[in-house]
Amino acid sequence: MENYFLITAVVAGAFLGAAVVWLTMRKQVAAVKLRLRGEAEFTIASLQEQLASRQQDLLEQRSITDSVSRRVEEQLAALSQKSVEIARLEEKSSKIHTLEEQLRINNLKFDQLAGEKGEFAQENARLKEQLKSERAKLEENMAVLNEAKETLKVEFQNVANQIFEDKSKRFADQNRANLDTVLGPFKDQIKAFEQKVTDTYEKEGRERFSLMKEVQRLQDLNQQISEDAENLTRALKGDSKTQGTWGEMILERILEESGLRKGVEYDAQGGFRDAEGKLLKPDVVVHLPEEKDIVIDSKVTLVAYERYVQAVEDDDRERAVKAHLQSINNHLKDLGSKRYDDLPGLRSLDFVLMFIPIESAFMLAIERDGEIFRKAFEQNIVIVSPSTLLVTLRTIQSIWRYEYQNRNALEIAQRAGDLYDKFVGFVDDLERIGESLERSKKIYDGAHNKLVSGKGNLINRAHGLIELGVKSKKQMPKALTEEARLELPEERG
Repeated sequence: MENYFLITAVVAGAFLGAAVVWLTMRKQVAAVKLRLRGEAEFTIASLQEQLASRQQDLLEQRSITDSVSRRVEEQLAALSQKSVEIARLEEKSSKIHTLEEQLRINNLKFDQLAGEKGEFAQENARLKEQLKSERAKLEENMAVLNEAKETLKVEFQNVANQIFEDKSKRFADQNRANLDTVLGPFKDQIKAFEQKVTDTYEKEGRERFSLMKEVQRLQDLNQQISEDAENLTRALKGDSKTQGTWGEMILERILEESGLRKGVEYDAQGGFRDAEGKLLKPDVVVHLPEEKDIVIDSKVTLVAYERYVQAVEDDDRERAVKAHLQSINNHLKDLGSKRYDDLPGLRSLDFVLMFIPIESAFMLAIERDGEIFRKAFEQNIVIVSPSTLLVTLRTIQSIWRYEYQNRNALEIAQRAGDLYDKFVGFVDDLERIGESLERSKKIYDGAHNKLVSGKGNLINRAHGLIELGVKSKKQMPKALTEEARLELPEERG
């Protein structure tokens, strides 16, 4: 009997603990579920809004990209017409930049030396005039002496002739004794006059020597300037490799100013072999989005153009212009024969840019031959100068900037999609947790009903044991006891 009461008390305690746990879990689960659902709904709404915004931005960026691509085609087609207007605004230059700078410096030096030469010439004229005046004074003094000392005319005339012939101080040293004897009272006057003449000739000699030295230095400098200019011109005119290197240097400088990055948006001096195995090396390959390339080939036409600049006669200028245009046409023919768009590994567009690094030579060609652009287009070639090429490259750099922005937008959209997929999985897990909580609640409600509801519930039975005298160290929660007792009147009724 005692074991029965003990077992009954244990069972009642177990049910009582389960009831407490159930009540506590019920409140916590409800609160957690409510909070998680609220956060999930807010996050889903926020992500959906961001996704819609990103998708809209992506559509706008794609529309911008398509519009920019169309504008590039239109700008390239209209580039030939705009180049004429741009070229007319540029200052005409008849020399290459480096030669102009060197000649400018040399001209400054030449002007400086020419100015010094003019000053020396004026000083020389002044000295000659002064010498002439001194000689006139000397003749006057000699006339006065002749009039004053008629008896010494022959001796004094000899002394004067020796002064004019020797023009040196040696006359006084060799004839000092005779002069002292003959001239007597005029010794001091003749000596002073002789010193003055000697000083005048010595000063004139020094100044002549200095002037001759400066004139010689000027001649040497002019000779050096002429030789340097001739050597540079000869190097550019006579050595096609040097001309090509100079043109590539100008092209490289324009590429750097355009903002394109070497090895990223463009490559230089790459090698490609055609179907016959022939090696072709375009000067520059500019990359475009969507795996497209533009080939730029530099062509220097300097020899005929230099003859045109240097020509004085109209006939010579006309012959030089014809040779200049013929040189450009030869370059067009040579470049047109290189089918860059058929090379394996090169995704070139249907046209090639032919770069003429001398702006004035480019302008002369389009002024004298209005059909030169049409001829170039027929061979899928666009002729560009430094100014028009820079505009084209800046446009390509803008296209790349939009491309990078679009790539970032796509990356953001992809990451948003991945995040949304993750969130959907989280929501699914949360729903499964809710379903598990619902099942647990049903089980809990069933156990709770057995504990406090219905005829002969466990609480009342356990309480009946206490009333029968079973001793217990713990008491049943009052709320459960009262809830269980509410069932008693219904049972009795």
